[in-house]
Amino acid sequence: MRTVALVCFTVMAMFVFSGIKAQENKITPDHIYHQNIKTVKFTPPGDYLGLPIIALNSSETLELNFDDLMNEVRTYYYTLVLCNADWTPAQLNTIEYLRGFSENQIRDYRFSSIALQKYVHYKVSIPNKSCQPTRAGNYILKVYLDGDTSRLAFTRRLMVINNRAGVTGWISQPTNPKLFRNSQKLNVQVNTKGLNIQNPFDQVKVVIMQNFRWDNAITGIKPMFIKGDVIEYNAEQDCIFPAMKEWRWVDLRSFRLQTERVAKTDYRRNATDVHVMPDFPRDNVIYQYLKDINGLFYPATIDDYDPNFEGDYARVDFTFPVKEPYAGYDMYIFGQLTDYECNELSKMTWNGAKQAYEGALFLKQGYYNYVYGLIDKTNNQFSTEYTEGNWWETENAYTVLVYYKGLGGRHDELVGQLRMNSLINRMR
Repeated sequence: MRTVALVCFTVMAMFVFSGIKAQENKITPDHIYHQNIKTVKFTPPGDYLGLPIIALNSSETLELNFDDLMNEVRTYYYTLVLCNADWTPAQLNTIEYLRGFSENQIRDYRFSSIALQKYVHYKVSIPNKSCQPTRAGNYILKVYLDGDTSRLAFTRRLMVINNRAGVTGWISQPTNPKLFRNSQKLNVQVNTKGLNIQNPFDQVKVVIMQNFRWDNAITGIKPMFIKGDVIEYNAEQDCIFPAMKEWRWVDLRSFRLQTERVAKTDYRRNATDVHVMPDFPRDNVIYQYLKDINGLFYPATIDDYDPNFEGDYARVDFTFPVKEPYAGYDMYIFGQLTDYECNELSKMTWNGAKQAYEGALFLKQGYYNYVYGLIDKTNNQFSTEYTEGNWWETENAYTVLVYYKGLGGRHDELVGQLRMNSLINRMR
């Protein structure tokens, strides 16, 4: 009987463990689950445009800032989940990759002041004495309510790097005539001298991001050449991105003054409506360089206010005039301001009377980049080709991440990175 009971317990434990892992596998990185959560930034301290990456066993930290429009103090906790290169949870126990506590409460908060929209601003630095990652790799930061991990508020990506591989590269025009004028190709070399590589096709993984975006990151790249310790990724058809155009922008750092690209502002007793100047299609407009922040945003005010707890919110209306709707497509406002997601909040609506797409977002004072994108209803593919266009000359920021799994290893370690710019690192 004792043996049977033990077997039953073991089977039940396996089902429970499998259920937990299945639930973890459903976690979407960089996703907000509650609409009352706004303006989430997880970056190096003082750098709202920085990538959430730190060196292993260093003093580097990241700062998490977010607002809760419920305007009441709520008990938020956070934890870190170690993941593989594809952001699936690694098969390791928490104690194997975290030093300190697996669950930690966010205790630093402040009520908004001055702003018409009431909210509570929360802040925490990670890593800290209570929570330190001990392995290099990808992590998902989970923020949830009342110590219940099933009550997720939002998630964010975090990367811990242990620099053990050298990465070099350059940017060129694709040789394909159809892509030559509208795309950018990356050529990457990885020096694995500091790693124990037996099978580079399985042990080394390369991920390339354009403008810090994960939604269109290139993965699954296979080596073209292996020359001793150097692996080259430069096949003719690989590592090619549509070049896009420079991102559109709107300056919302003040609701009192007429800031750049704001058409008008309507003031109500308890709220503010901001109308952005109409945006027109740019697919057939010749390329012009305009300095942008590559699709990102940052909270800020031009007055002497702290944007974290003194910045206000407004309904921001966007319009995209066009003679007729894009048949077979849905249009979305796109960028970090929408978490690079296409959903009902970012979807534009066609107004036949005005011959324009219309949409609105609830945004905090700051500076925002964005574009308009279309999703093909037949294949669900996202593209900015017909709304923005693609030009080889466009300035883009690229990040190359190199992951390594040791022999017998149980997760992908982040061992190298390279930052490139299409204007600076371009092959002439």
